[in-house]
Amino acid sequence: MLLEVRNVSLSFGGVMALSEVSFSVEENTLHALIGPNGSGKTSIFNVMSGIYKPQKGHILMRGEDIGHAKPHQRAKMGLARTFQNIELFKHMSVLENLLLGRHTQLQSGVFSGLLWIGRTLREEIQHREQVERVIGLLEIERWRNHLVSTIPYGIQKRVELGRALAMDPKILLLDEPCAGMNVEETEDLARFIIDIREEWGKTVLLVEHDMNVVMDISDTVTVLDFGHKIAEGSPKDVQKDPDVIKAYLGEEVT
Repeated sequence: MLLEVRNVSLSFGGVMALSEVSFSVEENTLHALIGPNGSGKTSIFNVMSGIYKPQKGHILMRGEDIGHAKPHQRAKMGLARTFQNIELFKHMSVLENLLLGRHTQLQSGVFSGLLWIGRTLREEIQHREQVERVIGLLEIERWRNHLVSTIPYGIQKRVELGRALAMDPKILLLDEPCAGMNVEETEDLARFIIDIREEWGKTVLLVEHDMNVVMDISDTVTVLDFGHKIAEGSPKDVQKDPDVIKAYLGEEVT
């Protein structure tokens, strides 16, 4: 199992955000996490990425408890995420933002970096080749040298996805990647996410409110409500679950 969440509980000032939440994500799958606003979806992402420390429970990657690791250490272990609100460096170009995603892969030291020789030069070539692959996959060639602040919102969402992908992670945590996008932009991004899983072999854990996207591209869906897991299974099974219909979907999807 690539990622496991075991009995995680998290509270803020007596308010329970997560209560004994457990689920697992298999390698090379697309796993969705859904639920109403305030159900705990972003909280569990923050626990997994090391922003929050839970009062109880464990996060494991390939059987190793990573609860002790800081966010940057988890990134080096192969965990990358995007954010609901875009967190790019807007005064930098698209290319520069993507190259920043390679920082966890840097191996050369200060001396060779200053002289720009040997290992550092080879690393730079490798990093740029990887970033070029990301640019091609996400179809953002025309924007590569534009400042992030000058490009359309939908392209910014692609760049944020690309920066996380440039890290060459074992698992991608995508926090509402389609938020604020129109239908065409959403369809494009869903297609890119499928390509990331199928062509690049990446494991994806997705938080998303667009149920058409979730039901179309997910292998497994976990449903949270008020910090509790209320259902889990295939998209077809979850959308028929009475507890899910009552708490979130509102009606059975046919």
